Amino acid sequence: MAVQRDMPYIWITWLTKLLVGEYSCEWAAWFRANHEGGSYDKVPSTFDATEWKLKHTELLTSVRSNMEADGRTVFTESQNSFKLKGSTAILAGKPDLITVSDGVGTVLDVKTGEPSPSHHVQVMLYMYSIPKAFQQYRGVVFDGKVVYQDHEDYVPNSAVDDTFIGNLSNLIQRLVSTSPARRVPSGVECGFCNITAADCSERMEETDVDTGDTQDF
Repeated sequence: MAVQRDMPYIWITWLTKLLVGEYSCEWAAWFRANHEGGSYDKVPSTFDATEWKLKHTELLTSVRSNMEADGRTVFTESQNSFKLKGSTAILAGKPDLITVSDGVGTVLDVKTGEPSPSHHVQVMLYMYSIPKAFQQYRGVVFDGKVVYQDHEDYVPNSAVDDTFIGNLSNLIQRLVSTSPARRVPSGVECGFCNITAADCSERMEETDVDTGDTQDF
């Protein structure tokens, strides 16, 4: 049985696809935010985590080594883990790489898959959170980079503007509400969701999606 958290806890990656509209079902993030992760059954994953970790670590190590070869001090993964406590929820994350020089910081996240707008938003969420979560980064202006195998995308500090912060705040308020957030069940999103039908009565399997026919084409 799912156990209620003492305070809503939100992992940054639960927000990224919702903020850019790649996902529509806010209920899944609401459920995770409000219930202890170890208290409910989960759909077994078919994702090859070992292969992903090997590729991710290889790319991260290459990026870090290049930066250190340029004389920069680089902080890696667990060194960057944070929990940012607000008035209604805790926002948590773990940026891949952080470096600061002369009061200007860069937060980098490496990605081994296809580019996605949600990757940019993930970095923007780190850029917003890090100066608030770490005493040593207070007053530091952060830019961001999403690093892929064959290129990198620059994310300027100006992207974290009032509109972005407002959208983030509004989404978090919906996820911490005592009223469940909006469900949008679909074969696609439910296929990537690990919440079982025991907790989500509207969960769909991809085979539940109707396939019609027409003579028009």
